[in-house]
Amino acid sequence: MTTLDERHGDGAGGRDVPGGEAVLALAGARDTAAVPLDDPGAALPGLTGSKAANLARAARAGLPVLPGFVIPHGGGGDTVALRRAWDDLSDGGTLPLVVRSSSPREDTEGSSLAGRFASVLDVRGWPAFRAAVGTVLDSARLPDGSTAPMAVLVQPMLGARAGGVMFGADPVAGRSDRMLVSAVHGGPDSLVGGERTGTGYWLSARGRLLRTEQAEQPEHPEEGPLEKGPPLTRSELARLVRLARRARKVFGGPQDIEFGFDTDGRLWLFQSRPITAMAARPARGARLLGPGPVAETLPTQLTPLEEDLWVTPMAHGLAAALDIGGTAPRRLLRTVPVVRTVGGRAAADLRLLGAARPRHPWLALLNPAPGARRLAAAWRVGRLGTALPGLATDLVADVDRRLAGVPAPAGTPSPALVAELRWTRRVLVSLHAQEALAGALLPEPPTSRTAAGAALTALAAARARGVPDARVIAAEPVVLALTAPSLRDRPRTPDAHVPEQGDGGTGGGGPHRASEQDPRHADHPLTHTRSPVPGLPPREALRLRIRWVQELQVRLAREAARRTGLDVERLALLRWTEVAAALEGGPLPADAHTRVPPSASPALPDAFRLAEGEVVVAEHHDDHRDDSRGDGNGNRGLGASRGRAVGTAWDGTGPRPPDAVLVVRTLDPALAPLLPDLTGLVAQTGSPLSHLAVLAREFGLPAVVGAAHAVRRFPPGSRLSLDGTTGDVRAGEAP
Repeated sequence: MTTLDERHGDGAGGRDVPGGEAVLALAGARDTAAVPLDDPGAALPGLTGSKAANLARAARAGLPVLPGFVIPHGGGGDTVALRRAWDDLSDGGTLPLVVRSSSPREDTEGSSLAGRFASVLDVRGWPAFRAAVGTVLDSARLPDGSTAPMAVLVQPMLGARAGGVMFGADPVAGRSDRMLVSAVHGGPDSLVGGERTGTGYWLSARGRLLRTEQAEQPEHPEEGPLEKGPPLTRSELARLVRLARRARKVFGGPQDIEFGFDTDGRLWLFQSRPITAMAARPARGARLLGPGPVAETLPTQLTPLEEDLWVTPMAHGLAAALDIGGTAPRRLLRTVPVVRTVGGRAAADLRLLGAARPRHPWLALLNPAPGARRLAAAWRVGRLGTALPGLATDLVADVDRRLAGVPAPAGTPSPALVAELRWTRRVLVSLHAQEALAGALLPEPPTSRTAAGAALTALAAARARGVPDARVIAAEPVVLALTAPSLRDRPRTPDAHVPEQGDGGTGGGGPHRASEQDPRHADHPLTHTRSPVPGLPPREALRLRIRWVQELQVRLAREAARRTGLDVERLALLRWTEVAAALEGGPLPADAHTRVPPSASPALPDAFRLAEGEVVVAEHHDDHRDDSRGDGNGNRGLGASRGRAVGTAWDGTGPRPPDAVLVVRTLDPALAPLLPDLTGLVAQTGSPLSHLAVLAREFGLPAVVGAAHAVRRFPPGSRLSLDGTTGDVRAGEAP
């Protein structure tokens, strides 16, 4: 079968070897011991491998490629001819050589297999050369027991003053209008092998230097000293940009280039291959999302049923409030959810909620549409501001009356159970809408008059009376303001040291202890009339009723689980429509007993956009952000492969956890076979352009490099979360 690269070698596009010449070269070179790089047959990957073929094509196009020859796959039997080629290239053995792998399976558009096969540097003498060829051929054996076809590329060993890797596009950010260079003093091998962290240069498509990130002094002396001064000058960067443009034209796309500058200042191309793993990039116009204020109410990862019971009513309620206030066009509110879930975590549209600055604030001032909407809404909003306290009081009273009349779930017929759940979803829309309007139109209450403040006071008083923790919520329902709703856990009673929530939010703050309160107990707070909580302003009273209604939903859902024969954790994996249909006499979904909980997802970035496949891409406020890294706590490295993960730290030895995050000092290419079964990758040193980082992107594995003291900070068995976009690595995991 003819590969795409072989078709290029047959003269596709008029740039390469003429078709007839290539066929004759292939037929005559199969038994050749050494094929010179300037031979027409050297441009055929099936004969010389992708690495050598790419260099042959580059040389024919006039790019600066070192001379050399290739031992074709299955060739090398003619020792006399091979020694003659070695003698010519090494000048009788006086010049050192580089012996490198060149397989048709590596350096392709589908897979780079970066660093997977062997290369031997500084080879001197005929015996050492023969041994190096054997080492390269032996590396063709793959972990699955198969053997890759392997040619051997031989070139002079260049004493480089500076070298590194250049990507004709930014693979980490997924930007084709950026170029990324990582360079070190000396040759590029220590950089691509992950032993050293190079100095990074971010360039525009026209070569303008946007950002520089200096390499840091290694933590351990054995990692080698760093020479003073940047490895590349502005002039050398400009020459690299020209090389990247020429390579892109030759190969028809941006390239991953290894380069070196010799002691005379000449630039040499060591390797060119396609960029195999460009990170996902949000589409133009993708909405700006973030946990924002909704994380106060729903701070944890949610199940599908929790999303339907809590996120959907919140989204509808906030949309209604924004419509009434004239904040956003009604057409937009109908098509764009104000709140949604990403990986099971609630996220809000930050621009709709006014939590993000406009991208072009001066242009926004000239746009008459927002002002016209607000003007049209001004009259009704003005009247609403006056009437809102009374409306909130009426709604709170209606909710309290309904809650007081709810019978114990165990004695409620199934149709009535469904009706109660439908009512809770409807009333949450009204509660969220009025709570949002109250927050926008009414003055903020003092912290002493929040639901959380009242809850802390009630909790302290109940414990002072000797009320057991198992019955605190039943005795003082306001304590629910300190907890977050959950179908998977029983009602939680906060520990005594829970701090006061100054903003009155309903998110719990700190450790909790599960209550043993039976949801069907006669003293449960949702089965009898509550005593009012005096002194709460309208917004805080609405917030508290939201939490009470959510708790009623938890009780009703637990009863629904009992009637459908499912445990609560499995019921939580269903959607609301599926639960309602089952309670009304319909069958459960066929896969109800086989659905598995979603894997743990890390906390969402403060601001992000979604790329294809709901890939979270953290928003950077400025592409030309400050060169310094870190947040002051040593939590920031360099994002090398996009994605977010939580897992268990593993050092590559001993039993591997099922959610292993490999934490190593350097990105040793020998670790490549471990990548497919990992959850994430963290390294103390290394570059986003090193071989193992390239492979991590190909596997879609979140990876962070340059994470200071990572081996010490994250010992095996510890939990950690990482973001391969921002480079953030933290101990523990988000709630």
